Amino acid sequence: MNIDWAALGTVFGVSLVITVALVGLFTLGIVGLAKQTPAARSGGSGAPARLGAYACFALCAAAVAYGIHLIVA
Repeated sequence: MNIDWAALGTVFGVSLVITVALVGLFTLGIVGLAKQTPAARSGGSGAPARLGAYACFALCAAAVAYGIHLIVA
């Protein structure tokens, strides 16, 4: 049994980078929703923060859907 260590390392590296990126993007979405409330209390609408948060969540969902597509295909 031969293990292709280079391929295993590549898969590990790409998985690590994608995981950190998705967690960071999801965190930005949560922060955007958290900033929405103080902006609304101070008289603003908070719409830019909410729009950015929804965009982050949409990108996360798209990345997950693409991953599922790769697994199924």
